[in-house]
Amino acid sequence: MADVPLTRPELAGTFGMVASTHWLASQTGMGVLERGGNAFDAAAAAGFVLQVVEPHLNGPAGDLPIVLWSGTDQRAHVVCGQGPSPQAATLQAFADLGLDAVPGTGLLAATVPGAFGAWTLMLQRWGTWRLRDVLEPAIGYARHGAPVLPRVSRTIDAVSALFTDEWTTSAQTYLDGGRAPAPWSRWRLTRLADTYERVLTEAEAASSDRDAQIEAARDVWYRGFVAEAVDTFARTTTWLDTSGRRHGGLLSADDLARWQPTVEEPLSGRYRDVEVLKTGPWGQGPVMLQALHILDGLDLAGPDGDLADDDPDWIHLTTEASKLAFADREAWYGDPEHVDVPLATLLSQDYAAERRRLIDPARADRELRPGSPDGRTPRLPDVPLEGLGGTRDASVGEPTVRRDGRTAGDTCHVDVVDRWGNMVAATPSGAWLQSSPVVPDLGFPLGTRAQMFWLTEGLPTTLAPGVRPRTTLSPSLALRDGEPWIAFGTPGGDQQDQWSLVLLLRMVHAAEASRRRGEPVWTGLQAAVDAPMFHHDHMPSSFFPRQTFPARLTVEDRVPRPVLDELARRGHDVQAVDGWSLGRLSAVARDGGWLRAAANPRGAQGYAVGR
Repeated sequence: MADVPLTRPELAGTFGMVASTHWLASQTGMGVLERGGNAFDAAAAAGFVLQVVEPHLNGPAGDLPIVLWSGTDQRAHVVCGQGPSPQAATLQAFADLGLDAVPGTGLLAATVPGAFGAWTLMLQRWGTWRLRDVLEPAIGYARHGAPVLPRVSRTIDAVSALFTDEWTTSAQTYLDGGRAPAPWSRWRLTRLADTYERVLTEAEAASSDRDAQIEAARDVWYRGFVAEAVDTFARTTTWLDTSGRRHGGLLSADDLARWQPTVEEPLSGRYRDVEVLKTGPWGQGPVMLQALHILDGLDLAGPDGDLADDDPDWIHLTTEASKLAFADREAWYGDPEHVDVPLATLLSQDYAAERRRLIDPARADRELRPGSPDGRTPRLPDVPLEGLGGTRDASVGEPTVRRDGRTAGDTCHVDVVDRWGNMVAATPSGAWLQSSPVVPDLGFPLGTRAQMFWLTEGLPTTLAPGVRPRTTLSPSLALRDGEPWIAFGTPGGDQQDQWSLVLLLRMVHAAEASRRRGEPVWTGLQAAVDAPMFHHDHMPSSFFPRQTFPARLTVEDRVPRPVLDELARRGHDVQAVDGWSLGRLSAVARDGGWLRAAANPRGAQGYAVGR
């Protein structure tokens, strides 16, 4: 990794570290650590604050995968907060509506909201604080106000006409005198504060015991007044969505009541001396493991063992390995409780070697080429090369709105490490303010994760009742010598496991280069986060309108021009973008006896704090 002037200080300490996509969430988490809470208490408190301060990127009815390390049992766990599709969500139901795709916005795309269940399950099982103590910072910001980020103001402004003309409950919640709130004005979400207060009041009335209160709060959410309000709203109202028509919803109180968050074993892959832990194939996390296995048999580094920004070879090889992994995602990944995913083969070294041989070191691949694990014949969704088209009149599928009305993937992320050896990487997302009209009795909208299903029979992500959509949310945990090393992640939809892959490769190779030079092994997280980033758009997008751009490679223009020219010569469709625009990575680490943290300078709101 080339020397990069740091945008932030390199944080190191022994007490605790928090990094996230918003400074108020990070400082909230650090405040919990300072008052005796552990990493799980801190992550939950920060996560609930993110719902208030980044509502354009996540919400209370969103989704949440967590990868964590428990210092008590010395094991890693995955908490799944990805809710499934409604029982009424069948192919026939959408055919009867005349739809050939799940809309990117509105009530039809709602799945069971899993974030509340996942946060509270993690808190109950591994945390120490009461739910009221964890929720109070978020309630305080919702009731008394938080600063409106310029991005939040721009997002609301982009959909303000939709809110005024169609999504009137959202207009009542998010508009100020019929207009988007001004940047840096005070942001209040009082109805959300009331909802959380009522959840706490009913939970505390049920028991004085901490664990029983958390259980009661989940019951209130999934079988009480929250579920009832969701049911009524979905059954009795209709709203404009990206189909260009008005629809009600399929999500019911029974769907919420039958679901519960789960704790699962993480999937594992290796690169050099590092083990990487990810979610199952109900998320896209295994693509990172597949890419690492493919790359582990290639020589990425220069003469000193490092990855240099002026070397096109490692950028080319990393991109090509990622393309192959994402092709397998499209052909094989889905909810393993409903789809037979050939994971053992996909993550095997023999399969990686087979895939590795497809990489041409001199030429970019322009085809989407899934493999045939165990001799199976892959089947891909039928996607036109330049996307499916469709209307954008009813806002957007992905969460971040560009000035031209188009969208780009984004969400939230938080990492925490504490002095007791606990570590958390969590990526909350979904139920963005621009995803669906606000449920007025609750003060927040539903999510739209069902847009990731296909309405074509026979695919691993074909819509069916009670199935988890294949989410893009993908936190990561890396181990060295069996001990937790780095917890990291980023917003970014399909790009999450590309940017995280680049971060990890830089860290691993920088450490190896330091060893060769006889220097201290540690190489800073902040330098790796700050270094120029890149990604491809070679696979079908997970979001409406499911676009794909073969061989397109987007690169920050801090990468030297000769490198960009060489990548173009090899057949990549190189799109050079602003040098500080790709990814919002954050990370915490345990290394060399220190706790460390780094946050992304891109967007000027990510923040790392610790001591």
